[in-house]
Amino acid sequence: MSVSSALNAFKSSALISWKSLGKLQQTIAGCIERSGITLHSGRVARVKIWPECAGVGRYFDFRSNFIHPSVDYVQESPLCTTLCKDGYKVRTVEHLLSALEAMGVDNCRIEVEGLNGEESSVEVPIFDGSAKEWVEAIEQVGLKVATDQGGNSCEKMIPFLIEPVHVHRNDSFIAAFPYPKVQIIYGIDFPQVPAIGCQWFSSASLDDSFYTSEIGPSRTFCVYEEVEKLRNLGLIKGGSTDSAIVCSASKGWLNPPLRFPDEPCRHKVLDLIGDLSLFARHGSQGFPVAQIVGYKGGHALHADFVRRLSGIS
Repeated sequence: MSVSSALNAFKSSALISWKSLGKLQQTIAGCIERSGITLHSGRVARVKIWPECAGVGRYFDFRSNFIHPSVDYVQESPLCTTLCKDGYKVRTVEHLLSALEAMGVDNCRIEVEGLNGEESSVEVPIFDGSAKEWVEAIEQVGLKVATDQGGNSCEKMIPFLIEPVHVHRNDSFIAAFPYPKVQIIYGIDFPQVPAIGCQWFSSASLDDSFYTSEIGPSRTFCVYEEVEKLRNLGLIKGGSTDSAIVCSASKGWLNPPLRFPDEPCRHKVLDLIGDLSLFARHGSQGFPVAQIVGYKGGHALHADFVRRLSGIS
């Protein structure tokens, strides 16, 4: 895809200007295969990630049903991002998508298989609750320039925010402002859990080295006093102190040490990157070049923000 044809494929809008910075789309240099316990169902699933042609983008393959990670297919669900198309669901996709977006895997086929006989729903394994397993797998197999079926490379298009935009739900919000590079500022507040409390994290950049060392290893977290309630709702059946950091309101962290003093807040940034990757299309970058400020957000609010960027709401 030439620069001119790429620009024609990505029409600028009132909020986003698509630009080519001379980067070529990439894919993985070989197959990645990982299996593990899933967070919410507690079942075992296997993921195989295959190289894909330039311009195709990233997509899930579940029982030969292809689901692109687009906000068009997001089904609101508690504590994870779920994609649903034609009755088939792939759940807890955010950590994998975060790693793929940040590490520059623009095109790939993600084959997900439940190993316990699920028919219409499957979940991506949780591993240690971070994106570390996926980052290491991508680093091990390496990247290569993606080419189309004719053997041609394609420009990677980058979305630049050109007007301020914000979304909110009650006292939670995501706001974004035009900025010459990606900068993320994120805050959380758990006044009922003093060991977490109010935290803020600011990213210096979103290149793969910063992500690998500062964001990817941050694990998901939960409040111990809420565990029984969540399990009664059919959630976190596969959760354990091996797949999350657990904090008690009265006793503090139950499975220290933390990888970072502000690990819970960093994990929110990890989730944000995965959820905003839903804006990607045809091998482009999903995360917009902007200064993004988030506070007490979650997957549903992140999806609202992508819809706003997409002109859906």
